[in-house]
Parts: sequence; structure tokens; C-alpha cells
Amino acid sequence: MNASNPRYSLQIVREMDVSPEKLFKAWTTPERMGEWFCPKPWKVTEARLDVRPGGSNYILMEGPEGEKAPNHGVYLEVVPNRKLVMTDAYTSAWVPSEKPFMTAVVEFEDLGNGRTRYVATALHWTEEDMRAHEEMGFHEGWGIVAGQLEEIAKTF
Repeated sequence: MNASNPRYSLQIVREMDVSPEKLFKAWTTPERMGEWFCPKPWKVTEARLDVRPGGSNYILMEGPEGEKAPNHGVYLEVVPNRKLVMTDAYTSAWVPSEKPFMTAVVEFEDLGNGRTRYVATALHWTEEDMRAHEEMGFHEGWGIVAGQLEEIAKTF
């Protein structure tokens, strides 16, 4: 959480009927990201993940009109089956990005009986970036993605 400046964060919370292990696996299996990572009709056409602190990730999302949204980032924290923290502040290793937008914190809390409390938080550097993310449809988009993630994770 962005304890020092919570007004720059956006968050979704869901209780899911799937284990933390399966959700974590969905988040860390690049060849399956195209099935859930962005709301349709957008799709992931390329995903490369080096899931470890300092490891880079690259996810290319493509829209229905041929739009391309490349996303470069670095993992800051990886706690298997519990937590992933990644940021676009770096593009690889510790190479700064041109314009950092957010840090994502994804948490998986085991509720028992194969259920998970899923919390996805986007932390922004500025109020302007947070508002832009909200206007892009953060709550609807990340909500759709959470539903897609839950369904795909059940297949692991």
C-alpha cells in the first residue's frame, strides 16, 4: 500500500474461488497471459517474464484497431503465492524508464478451502497520473481482468 500518500492509489479487492497458488501461477506463466491480462477485445500478443526481484517483464497488448501498448517493467518484490510488486519506473535491470506511471502491488491472501482474497493496487507518483488511470477505466478494466484471471487460474 501507499501508506505515505494513499490518495495516489487505486485498488480493487475480490474474493475468488481459486487458491493463491493457482492465481500466482497465472500471473507468472507468460504463455497464458493472453487469456486474461487485458479486457477483450484487447489481447496480449507477447509476454516475457523474469519473475524475481530485479527481473524484467515485457507485455505487449494490442487493441482491435491495431493499437499497440508495450509495457516494460521490473519486479521489485516476489513472494511466491502471496505477493508480486512490479513497476514501470524501470525498463530492465535498473535502467530508468522515460516516464514512470505506476507501481503495481498484487496480493493473494489464503482464505482457506481454495479461496483467496485478491488485492490489486496501483500506486502512482502524481495525482495527475492517478486520475488519468482512473479515467482510462481502472476500476472497470482491472475488475474485468480479475474475473478473467479467476477463470483462467482455475485451469491450472
